[in-house]
Amino acid sequence: MTLVYSTEVGRIKPEEEKVVRPKGDGIVRIQKQTKGRKGKGVCIVTGLDLDDVQLKLLAAELKKVCGCGGAVKDGTIEIQGDARDKIKAHLEKKGHTVKLAGG
Repeated sequence: MTLVYSTEVGRIKPEEEKVVRPKGDGIVRIQKQTKGRKGKGVCIVTGLDLDDVQLKLLAAELKKVCGCGGAVKDGTIEIQGDARDKIKAHLEKKGHTVKLAGG
């Protein structure tokens, strides 16, 4: 049970937990996923050791290269559709080591 109110100090806010992202091994992995998306496929890019701002900028670049939508969620980039080859080529051009993961 957590304390939410005290007569001495008033409302007590819970301490926010910092989300710690796992550090990658230097290899960027691109996987195709359709689970929970009503059959629509997305490419998930993981293993990028970038902060949120840089991740959003890279996601914007990838969306332009692929010509489709996408999002940044929990330190990963989701790009709509199956554009793994375009994503791989663009990331390798930027100097990342890239592997295609999954089926």
